[in-house]
Amino acid sequence: MTIPKMIDLIAGMFVFISVILGFWVSPYFFYFTGFVGLNMAQSSITGWCPMMTILRLAGFK
Repeated sequence: MTIPKMIDLIAGMFVFISVILGFWVSPYFFYFTGFVGLNMAQSSITGWCPMMTILRLAGFK
């Protein structure tokens, strides 16, 4: 799996899990959903994503 596809998968899972936790555990988890959305917007503008750096350091190509 390529890094861009992994980033999409990870972001989607973060959003899904944080929405579920926001409804069932605490509404404060919606802040994490917002953070992921802002990070995706930032990465679309700058072309850099922190998760990309983490995945590259982990050895993914």
